[in-house]
Formats: sequence, structure tokens, C-alpha cells
Amino acid sequence: MSNGCSVEDGSAEYAACSPETGAVADAEKVVPAFGGGPHEPPDEYEELLTAIGRTEEQDQRIAVHEAGHAVCARLLGYEVGGVTVNPDPSLGSEGLCWGAGRSQAFSDGGADAADVRAVISPMMPKAGEDRRPMADVFGSVYAKCIEFVAGRAAERLLLEGEPCQPVDDLRQSRELALLICSSDEAVETFLAHCDIVARDLLAPHGDVLIVLSAALRIRRTLDGREIDEIISDVVTRKAMAIEKKRREHWCKAEVGAEHFRNTCEPLRP
Repeated sequence: MSNGCSVEDGSAEYAACSPETGAVADAEKVVPAFGGGPHEPPDEYEELLTAIGRTEEQDQRIAVHEAGHAVCARLLGYEVGGVTVNPDPSLGSEGLCWGAGRSQAFSDGGADAADVRAVISPMMPKAGEDRRPMADVFGSVYAKCIEFVAGRAAERLLLEGEPCQPVDDLRQSRELALLICSSDEAVETFLAHCDIVARDLLAPHGDVLIVLSAALRIRRTLDGREIDEIISDVVTRKAMAIEKKRREHWCKAEVGAEHFRNTCEPLRP
């Protein structure tokens, strides 16, 4: 979730790679299918931003942030209920990504991570006790903390400048981390590890982040099915581009082999 903190200090230009090359170029070709592009917003776009009190750079950063949450969740194998870049004054959020089932307690004003910790903490094993019965809780806390920090990781991957502190993301991740960590130092070390894991998960999928964030800026809210369709489309297009290059390389190899045979044939006795 993106909080209502200022992002004006950070530039919102893509910094991962040149937009004319590689996977990013393939990704940006997909954007017009959703009604426009990040550099060619519709006429109503500026009016919308004025109405919600947001600059285009802020809107881009929030879209990348929420796309990071959604893509990370799918990479971890969890369903996403939906994602929005519209602000919600009642929650104090500038954007929101909510889950289906497992993560529902953390969205739509449901139970906060602090409430979850209050319920689960008494059941957690003490020092020296068998932790195997609570292994699923340890795994869920680990995955959820990675998701919480993935928004900031996506910003660092695609945008220039250090992201602003995602206050609520960090607060909730710390609440959950306290279920498996026994000191503030352990919590900070654990979350630093989660930061690296989130970055490593997202790094190969910058094209997906770019297309999903662009679609978010246009549609404003996407449900889980639409998110999966966008991800599938980008992955399919990338696979097709790779296969096309493989075939081109094979054709060149065949031409070279044929030329070699024709060159060597007159030399045979």
C-alpha cells in the first residue's frame, strides 16, 4: 500500500534500461492496447490528477509501487484480488493492492497486521519448543513481509531517486516480523533480507512491471483476472520474441553450413 507521503523529491523516469531496447521496448508496445501510454495520457488524465491532488510523476511512482506488490504476490504463487492507484482517504492510502483469501485480512479496512499478531503471538512456540506445528505461520509471515516491501523494491528497480518511506507497508511488515523475531535488530535484519528477496524476484520481470503500471495509470483499478491477463500477455510476447530470434539464428546457421559445404565440395578428390 502506498501511503500519503510526498514523492516529489524522486524523479519518476524509468532507469532500469533504455526504453528503445530489449524487453522494455517489447513491453511498451503492449501499452497502447490499454488505451494509451505512460507518455501519452488521455485528455482527461490531467483533470483526474488535479482532482486527486497528484502530479504525473507521483502517479507513475504509485502505479509502479502497487504493480510491485501485485507481481511479487503472483511470483510467490498467491492470488491477487485487485489493485488500485486511486487514493482512499478513509484508509489514508494513495494506492492499494489486496489479496484473495489469504491476504484479505490486510485489505479493505480489514484486520491490520497488528491485530493478526495479537491473535497469533500467544500461539507461537517459545525458545526450546517444537516449531514444526507452526511452520506454515513462519512461511506465511516470510512471504507476506516480502510482499509488503516489494512496492519499494519495484520503485528502486524502475525509477530514479530513493522512494519515500512506505510507512504503512513497513509498519505492518514489522508487526508480522515480530512473530518470528525477538528483537528490533533481528526485525531490521530480517526485513533487509526481505528487501533483497523482493528485488531478486522482481528484477527479471521489469517489462511486466512497466506494462502493469502503465495499465494501472490508465484504468486506475484492475481486478485479479485483468492482472493475470496482462502478465500472461507480456510473458507470451516475450517468449515469442525469444523464439523468433532463436529461429533467425538457426536460419543463419543453416545458411552458413550450406555455404561451407559448397565451398568444400570442389576440394574433394
